[in-house]
Amino acid sequence: MFIVELDPDHPGFHDRSYRARRDQIAQIAETYAGDGPIPEAPYTAAEHAVWRTVKTALTPLHRRFAAREVQAMLERFPLSTSHIPQLATVSSRLRTASGFRLRPVAGLITARDFLAALAADTFLSTQYIRHASRPWYTPEPDVIHELVGHAATLADPRVAELNRQFGRAALRADEATMTAIERVYWFTLEFGLVREDGEVRALGAGLLSSVEEIERGVLHTEHRAFDLDAIAATDYSPADLQPRLFVADGVEDMLQMTSTWLERVAG
Repeated sequence: MFIVELDPDHPGFHDRSYRARRDQIAQIAETYAGDGPIPEAPYTAAEHAVWRTVKTALTPLHRRFAAREVQAMLERFPLSTSHIPQLATVSSRLRTASGFRLRPVAGLITARDFLAALAADTFLSTQYIRHASRPWYTPEPDVIHELVGHAATLADPRVAELNRQFGRAALRADEATMTAIERVYWFTLEFGLVREDGEVRALGAGLLSSVEEIERGVLHTEHRAFDLDAIAATDYSPADLQPRLFVADGVEDMLQMTSTWLERVAG
């Protein structure tokens, strides 16, 4: 029996070595008490190779498809291309940049638990890496998603504050409001798009961390107007490529409008 459950259609479901590694890394989160440095994950050469492959492929895609402000965030918060950074090192840098810290989790958690932690300046992060057979996409958040997708934007004080606001809203929300907040987070900080000089560009972490998603999201996905009430009513699947995304009129526009919406719905 494995500790970490995977769906039968997961790329690593039939790979017993991968699943054993997932369990080994999950134990770090399960035993971490939250005090002191995060224990290092004992990544293998093969796992570092997956990171290197994806990070190398994403760098030119960021220059082509990411919003200019997001590119600047990535430049201010560089990550190694050669090896997977340890959460403890990245967490220390985040603390200095925006006050946030990383805390390991074994795998998927509820949206309420994830978002509520943001109110305490804590980003719950996985440590395992996606299966090598499908490096361009992952059906669940992995260390590439957490660090390449979220860390650099979370180091920006404006994005950090919006994350805190999502967290405070989640702490007060009833179930219906929680569903709306979860959807807004998904279509902004996870899969948000913005328009720059008439062209659509990527902002969300799910786009920034996926070779398969970033070009598709910018060029080939259905684009809808950035209406937060409509976003709150739009369901999504975290395990599939996104069929529709919402486009704001710039990074600042997305951040400000989302902040105002959270104030309205969360009280």
